[in-house]
Amino acid sequence: MSRIGKLPIQIPAGVTFSLKEDIVTVKGPKGELTQKINPDIRFELKENELTVSRPSDERQHRALHGLYRALINNMVVGVSQGYRKELELVGVGYRVTNTGNLLELALGYTHAIYMQLPPEVKVETKTERNKNPLIILESADKQLIGQVCAKIRSFRKVEPYKGKGIRFVGEEIRRKSGKSASK
Repeated sequence: MSRIGKLPIQIPAGVTFSLKEDIVTVKGPKGELTQKINPDIRFELKENELTVSRPSDERQHRALHGLYRALINNMVVGVSQGYRKELELVGVGYRVTNTGNLLELALGYTHAIYMQLPPEVKVETKTERNKNPLIILESADKQLIGQVCAKIRSFRKVEPYKGKGIRFVGEEIRRKSGKSASK
């Protein structure tokens, strides 16, 4: 039995779960998310507790059991609490501003980078004196917010010598000493 798949999912108050054919829909105060699922996987709702079961111990069913349990749990957490990611820009002259969902990044290139974010993602930027600029992203969809963060980070990856680039707040960067340390 899958250790992840057999764990029940707690459905908080204000969140509704519905299954029509092979589409799961979860609605809550932060929004609505849908996920297409394999019709072999079964869901059972009893008193605010959702359990996921599989029909057999085939390799494919075992793999999907834990996967769909984790996806549905992420959807429930997303529509009830939401997900929040914070990115910081480390480097001299790195700046960020936003107008609605249009993000403008100045990352040391000869041109500014403009990125239009999806409407499901809320963005906020903070620039304080003597602190690194911050990008704060909020969304109900964990997969979408992770994808947006990965795209933003790809514009200026953190380099290991000076530590410049776009990183998550609190992320530890493994630093290298450089060529002068060998002497």
